[in-house]
Amino acid sequence: MAMLLGDVGGTNARLAIARNQVIDEETVTRFRGDDFTSFDDVVRRFLQEQDQPRITSVCIAVAGPVSGGKAQLTNRDWDFDEDRLARLTDADQVRLINDLTALGYATPALHGDGVAMLRDAPEDRARNGQALVVGLGTGFNVCAVRVLQGGAITALEAEEGHTNLPANIYQRLVRLLGDDAATQFTSTEETFAGRGLSRLHAARTGTDPIRSEDIARAAAAGDAQAIETYDLFTEMVGQLCRELALRFMPLEGMFLAGSVGRSIADRIDIFQRGFLDDPFMRHIPENTPIFLIRDDMAALHGCLAALS
Repeated sequence: MAMLLGDVGGTNARLAIARNQVIDEETVTRFRGDDFTSFDDVVRRFLQEQDQPRITSVCIAVAGPVSGGKAQLTNRDWDFDEDRLARLTDADQVRLINDLTALGYATPALHGDGVAMLRDAPEDRARNGQALVVGLGTGFNVCAVRVLQGGAITALEAEEGHTNLPANIYQRLVRLLGDDAATQFTSTEETFAGRGLSRLHAARTGTDPIRSEDIARAAAAGDAQAIETYDLFTEMVGQLCRELALRFMPLEGMFLAGSVGRSIADRIDIFQRGFLDDPFMRHIPENTPIFLIRDDMAALHGCLAALS
């Protein structure tokens, strides 16, 4: 009796088997998306490698929108279908969830090295059982989490990355870059995913776009232009998270995730400058602790929690 868990992004898919509500870490396997034409082929290969265990339930976290038991990766031409996965695995229960929803389900179980406190909040603050995961990486999205009576949680799906950029941030970009250059930053994802950092640096410096990783390396090496771009980007992430704090009131904590989120963790003082910049309703961000999800297995743990 085994559960099949999966965390599927545009680049890699990670699968694992859980038994008795515990993930068997020896089964955790990463597959390169480029090596397979479909996710179904990944599942077939994984089950063969695991000697065809009897699968009773399946939960797959997908980096893309999920609706009606179907999903589509945002950055790869793979589609997912609960009924098809049920036939493929012979499982009695199959659930597809968004990858940020999986991280939301994982938040109560994060501990030790799996999570880092970036910004504390007063211990005697009002609490409301609400948290928020903010995914900053190849894409952008959020997941609101609510602790229910009795300790169970619910994690809500969203497509926050495709919302329009908050007016205060867009107006700041217009002032800095001009009207024409600012038009490429109209959505939240296009501004705050990794490619947004690349575009911001190119627009600021009048140079060709380079990868966000290269900007990070240049900033770490002391390049003044790269440092200025990263500081501006980080402060605007703080401004965005201030807007999200007012929208979702995550007084139990805001959890940053993803490669861009990890880079922001090294600049938390600059992040906080944007996070606390607006005096209006400032008590809400002031009372919102900020965490960083560091556990690479968090989405798999969230899939396990979603089946419980």
